[in-house]
Amino acid sequence: MRVTFTVNGRPQEADDVWEGESLLYVLRERMGLPGSKNACEQGECGSCTVRLDGVPVCSCLVAAGQVQGRRVDTVEGLAGEDGELSAIQQAFVDAGAVQCGFCTPGLLVAADELLEHNPSPSDGDIREALSGNLCRCTGYEKILDAVRLAAARTGQGV
Repeated sequence: MRVTFTVNGRPQEADDVWEGESLLYVLRERMGLPGSKNACEQGECGSCTVRLDGVPVCSCLVAAGQVQGRRVDTVEGLAGEDGELSAIQQAFVDAGAVQCGFCTPGLLVAADELLEHNPSPSDGDIREALSGNLCRCTGYEKILDAVRLAAARTGQGV
């Protein structure tokens, strides 16, 4: 089947998609967008998090056919057209929140969505928004610092 949808603001088509193929596979292997990571393939780790019509989802659990006519935003879509890092991406770098990098794309997408809807989140809000994303390298404190930093830099901060 052919799936037509919008990825990071651009119309896209994927041909010969079989009904059990995941959105994660289509993004990584067909669209050349490797930012979303393939880790658990069970929706447990959050490393493949993307936004589907604005809502964070684990792309490994979304059948590609479900995105027909819909909007998908990936970690690649966070940076500006000129490649300039978004506020949350720069904050992750500056706060030292990036370790091995495997969980980072999902955390960035989830944190970006949080700050879009809640520009001045409490620590509880941040923890809740990121609760579906597992990181094996950190104690999460630098990740929380990064979200706080991004919020502060956008003038809405905590």
